[in-house]
Amino acid sequence: MFDTMTSTKIIGGLCGTFLVFLLGNMAAGSLFHVGAVSHGAEEHAMAYPIEADGEGGGGDAETTVDFATLLASADAAKGEKVFGKCKACHKVDGSNGTGPHLDGVVGRDIGSIGDFGYSEILAELPGNWDPEELSHFLENPKSYAAGTKMSFAGLPKAEDRANLIAYLASLGG
Repeated sequence: MFDTMTSTKIIGGLCGTFLVFLLGNMAAGSLFHVGAVSHGAEEHAMAYPIEADGEGGGGDAETTVDFATLLASADAAKGEKVFGKCKACHKVDGSNGTGPHLDGVVGRDIGSIGDFGYSEILAELPGNWDPEELSHFLENPKSYAAGTKMSFAGLPKAEDRANLIAYLASLGG
């Protein structure tokens, strides 16, 4: 029923079909390019800019709402969920882990837990952890205090930082 010639024709037909699809894909890729176009060292996205006026035009919420307003409307329950990212190193039961305990951290002097070995930069920083300072530190610890031992990348969303600080403030100390 199936001899060698029939099998060869079937395999050849499949290979020919795949070849047609491959060539069609390459032709379509050259006609319809998706992504950024590189011109030397400069890279340009292929799109049309949408101009927006300054009022109500999709601006970044972080630039229009100050942190104090975000903190006033922060949700400590959401902050407890955000604290899940911190639990690996920090505790809230008064004992130190890899990082210092965070009981009463809001308003506490920077680097003031006596039995914790802070990095040199944090031990020497003046001031206290008021909500604004905590927000700046939590956004990107490495840029706030270059040389800190804290390896956490940071919380880029201001709402997450506000919720976390509200949660930490609710713990007291």
